[in-house]
Order: sequence, then C-alpha cells, then structure tokens
Amino acid sequence: MPTIVVEVMPKAELLDPQGKAVAGALARLGKTEFSNVRIGKRFELTVDGPITDIVRADVEKIADEILSNSVIEDVVAITYPEAE
Repeated sequence: MPTIVVEVMPKAELLDPQGKAVAGALARLGKTEFSNVRIGKRFELTVDGPITDIVRADVEKIADEILSNSVIEDVVAITYPEAE
C-alpha cells in the first residue's frame, strides 16, 4: 500500500519556540555550526489502492484544511511514492 507524506512547517515569519530551544541546546553542547533550527510536522497517509488524481486532490485539501493551521503553518511538501 502506498504512503503519501505531508510536511508542515511554521510560517517563516513566525517565532518557532521549539526550534529556538533546540538551537539553544545545540549551542550549549558546543555545536556552533548550526545557526537556526525550525521544527515541523510530518504526516504519513497510507492509501488503500492506487493514487489517482482524485486521491491527490483529496490529499491537498486534507493537508490545507486538517493537517495544517493556515494562520501559522505552511504545507511545504507533499511527497508521493514513485510509481512501480
């Protein structure tokens, strides 16, 4: 069964407190080569059957309306498995 991956990130103009906390921890550990960290979400949707144009349209709608909050987040990627 194919799996579609949806990636959501906080909007670039908004503060990412989790990312800032991780960046601070990295600095305290001496990992100074990393100047910024942003933390997002990854969703995996398993499809029963083939990925059709209707499924793709549904995934885009679900990503925009359910998996992300459009006020503070962007859907940055929807990855479909390669055809076999």
